[in-house]
Amino acid sequence: MDAFVNLLEVRNCKQAYHKDSASDFVVLDNVDVSIRSGEIVGLLGRSGSGKSTLLRIVAGLLRPTSGAVIWRGAQLTGPAEGVAMVFQSFALFPWLTVQENVELGLEAQGVARAERRARAEDAIDLIGLGGYEDSYPKEMSGGMRQRVGLARALVVHPDLLLMDEPFSALDVLTAETLRTDLIDLWMDGKLPVRSILMVTHNIEEAVLMCDRILVFSSNPGRVAQELRVPFPHPRNRHDAAFRKFVDDIYALMTRRATSMPAPVAGEAAAPAPDAVHALHPVNTNLLAGLIETVAGEPYRGRADLPPLAAALQLELDDLLPLGETLALLRLAELEEGDIKLTETGREFAQAETDARREMFASALRAHVKLAATIRSVLDERWNHRASAVRFRDELEDHMSPGYAEDTLRAVIGWGRFAELFNYDEEADQFFLDTDE
Repeated sequence: MDAFVNLLEVRNCKQAYHKDSASDFVVLDNVDVSIRSGEIVGLLGRSGSGKSTLLRIVAGLLRPTSGAVIWRGAQLTGPAEGVAMVFQSFALFPWLTVQENVELGLEAQGVARAERRARAEDAIDLIGLGGYEDSYPKEMSGGMRQRVGLARALVVHPDLLLMDEPFSALDVLTAETLRTDLIDLWMDGKLPVRSILMVTHNIEEAVLMCDRILVFSSNPGRVAQELRVPFPHPRNRHDAAFRKFVDDIYALMTRRATSMPAPVAGEAAAPAPDAVHALHPVNTNLLAGLIETVAGEPYRGRADLPPLAAALQLELDDLLPLGETLALLRLAELEEGDIKLTETGREFAQAETDARREMFASALRAHVKLAATIRSVLDERWNHRASAVRFRDELEDHMSPGYAEDTLRAVIGWGRFAELFNYDEEADQFFLDTDE
């Protein structure tokens, strides 16, 4: 029996990055997480919500700005002993064989060569790659390479296995097979780990695998809600109760995303002006395609997000930015896990290309303050040109450089489509076409 209740405790964790010209940019704020032995816990949330940052903090690879990580009853001050990680990108050494890649962690621990070899062979057999010990990563499929990454993590017999979106780089069938195999090994008690903490933005994956799900909000990242998954393994994704649970999470996450995210600095920071809210750099063709899909059969203007995502083969991180952008432009509404076209959205679906441009331009002027500001500045200039630097600098005063660049890319693409303004890549300037 453990001398401590929880294997891992994250207490009041905050992670912030200093910005010279503005308040600190806060990635994580007031995060509390606990992991007990014998459970799989999922961190579910949008890209940019700080989930992977938290995983690095838990592994001891990143020290939080404030707060504490208690690992096996003691405060963590460096890389955590007894923690192993599986990465999204496989992270294998291409010049090493499968056997050699799997042995690396044991070699770093100073394990004798004979024992290294035996344990690596056991791990390779466990994850279904027996006979491939002498193969190189380039000779293997993506699913096989991820199995190697899993074997390399398991061979050290960690107490806690961290998985950072381990299936997102795989095709649908391969990912499903690997998930099922992993859960089967877990339920049969064959995995040499005590607990698993995994990051995902795939709602169905979280419900399929996890005992508890921590839903993260963004900007800054916080645990918005903790959900206990009530279904025993093996789980049937087609079961009505399973589908309803997935739908409820979609509804929860769309309720939390009723406005576009504004990754503004911490609590002491001044609120961002209307013109500097973050935007998703989504393609206008995808926006139009989503409107046409929801307007047509069988949806007729209103669609339930989970089956819509499945039909379009889109992940949450792909579909929600599209829906949120349509909501921002008042072309659709997001409510309780559904997307519903507004009257303007229905008109857009039926309109010809020129009319769509005019409607999009009108929506940008009315609802995207940055686009309206850029056009206003261009109208006032004698040469109808303005450097993008001034807008980029203003954005970076209130958000990270990455969000600022995404926002600028979004408004450039939308402005071009709407013929509201144009952009000179070489000069890094916005401009109006001379025939306007």
